[in-house]
Amino acid sequence: MNNRSNKFIPLIISLSLIAGLLLGSFYANHFNGNHLSIINASSNKINDLLHIIDDQYVDKVELGDLVEKAMPSILSELDPHSSYISAKDVENEMQDIKGSFSGIGVVFTIYDDTARIVRVIKGGPSEEVGLQAGDRIISVDGKNFTGPHITNDSAMSHLKGPKNSKVVLGIHRKGSGRVYKYTIERGDVPVKSIQAAYMLDHQTGYIRIGNFGDTTYPELLAALAQLNQEGFRSLVIDLRGNRGGLMAPAIRMANEFLPKDRLIVYTQGRKSPRSEYSSDGRGSYQHIPLVVLVDEISASSSEIFTAAIQDNDRGSIIGRRTFGKGLVQEPIQFPDGSMLRLTIARYYSASGRCLQKPYLRGQDNDYQMDLIRRAEKGEYISQDSIHLKGKKYHTRLGRIVYSEGGIMPDYFIPEDTTGITSYFIQAYNQGWMSRYAFIFIDEHREKLDKMADWEEMVQYLSRQHLPQKFADYAAGKGVKKRPNLLHKSYQYIQSTLISLILDDYYGEAQRLMFMNQKDPNITKALELFKEGKAFPQAPKEQQK
Repeated sequence: MNNRSNKFIPLIISLSLIAGLLLGSFYANHFNGNHLSIINASSNKINDLLHIIDDQYVDKVELGDLVEKAMPSILSELDPHSSYISAKDVENEMQDIKGSFSGIGVVFTIYDDTARIVRVIKGGPSEEVGLQAGDRIISVDGKNFTGPHITNDSAMSHLKGPKNSKVVLGIHRKGSGRVYKYTIERGDVPVKSIQAAYMLDHQTGYIRIGNFGDTTYPELLAALAQLNQEGFRSLVIDLRGNRGGLMAPAIRMANEFLPKDRLIVYTQGRKSPRSEYSSDGRGSYQHIPLVVLVDEISASSSEIFTAAIQDNDRGSIIGRRTFGKGLVQEPIQFPDGSMLRLTIARYYSASGRCLQKPYLRGQDNDYQMDLIRRAEKGEYISQDSIHLKGKKYHTRLGRIVYSEGGIMPDYFIPEDTTGITSYFIQAYNQGWMSRYAFIFIDEHREKLDKMADWEEMVQYLSRQHLPQKFADYAAGKGVKKRPNLLHKSYQYIQSTLISLILDDYYGEAQRLMFMNQKDPNITKALELFKEGKAFPQAPKEQQK
């Protein structure tokens, strides 16, 4: 069961959310039991301290709670990406990696003290029993489930659960005076890595990848097969907002596009011997013109794939400087189900560069402020404000690239801040725009259900004067009307509300199709394909 996710607002608008985006994860495929035995058997000051506290401290102390609180503090003294995950949070943390989770399969929102179903996930248990978008969950297992105590976390805890376990929901459906009872057997709910795959024009395919997990590579092959049937001759891979995940899918992806014997990435650490990963020449798309889109959130496995393409001069990179994560974490599970992610190595691209941005041990807060500092310096709107200080390296053709601080794209596209005002930021960050999108669908569902596709819906929504209607709604919630700022933000609010409505009604793919229509990154990619410039060229001094 997923919470609502809207990822299209530019970073500069949602700086308050950056802290949650900074912790991009880089996983290995297997746990290492040897580390566990060392941890469990060791005798040191920490163990002695716990024994002393348990034996002599003036008050009774729950040592388990003390350890849970101490673990993150200890790891924070190592690097920004070594971390501890409590047993209760492991499943949530791993669902993107595994490609599924156990639940009832709905996207919901909390509105007026009630959990309301925004969308039923295809292939999930709720679709099988007949739950519908717009349904209100008013009871769970015979107990009332409405009121101010209902939160996202409480709804998640009641609706998720072990596979094959059952939950009975009381449902109020708009337009009906009765309460429907549904017994749902929890099951695997798919979490797709690929958010969209479609044709941008008659010959250009587009694939948006949200994360790198167990199912990413098979999903990619299926998406490529679909686009192949539609006749694509060039390809855009969109990794914007992708914080990474498993390394193996990124390597296998790169292998699909690289000629034989091209180095993709290598890893090395104090106790981890150098391991190299190279292409085997079996990739089916070694010659197709390729563009990769990235931004400041693109990290970890996203950067492994992007650097492999850039360092081997296989395609062009468009967007903004990537996050800069070059540390490899190994997941280590404890007997109680909790997990440690310990940095064991660094990864290096084909040119030999490590993309990890600088950090000081024990100063995670400073590290996490990096994206905000980039915004303050104007990096997202001006390439001239970017000054890379890392060591110089060279691609196969001799183009200069830099280590440290992420990947600088071949073509910089500034963030469009036109129409961004304090009114828009307040309305969006406080959640009023998301709420209004749900209300609009709820009030117009019968009409929307009759529309043929998302494009017809966009035409209809464009005639509904959504910004004015939203401003009236928000004013009733305490967001002061500001006509001048509303006028300045009109088009931005319009496109944002349409995007939210499409996301709620259809899902991520249709939202992306709408947003990509006027995306300057997409426009630049299509321009490169048209001009035959997707493949990088050697520096001019080498062409003489």
